[in-house]
Amino acid sequence: MLYRLLADLVVLVHLGFVGFVILGGAGVWRWPRLAWVHLPAVVWGVGIEWTGGICPLTPWENWLRARAGGVVYEGDFVERYLVPVLYPVGLTRTTQVVLGALVLVVNGAAYVWLWHNRRKPRL
Repeated sequence: MLYRLLADLVVLVHLGFVGFVILGGAGVWRWPRLAWVHLPAVVWGVGIEWTGGICPLTPWENWLRARAGGVVYEGDFVERYLVPVLYPVGLTRTTQVVLGALVLVVNGAAYVWLWHNRRKPRL
């Protein structure tokens, strides 16, 4: 039971990290110093997508699930709703490259907006 809970926790952390990579630029508008954490996260996330690499959280989750006996419960929220977001069926290299580019565009726009508005003199 403990291994299963830990595996679910790893999935939640993984999903949170993915969300931070995608949407963290919005947080930088409010807290500019967050960029020191967000920019490396974006580089990591885009790098994983573009190289087809595997985030270290994935093997860790798999190890925990194997220790839990590989039991899958029907109706479990984490496995039913969150895992497919991280590991969609039919994910291709082309899709990964497009997702990586989308992350760069969204966050690039956020940082350009922030940079542009920070440079304007305030009255």
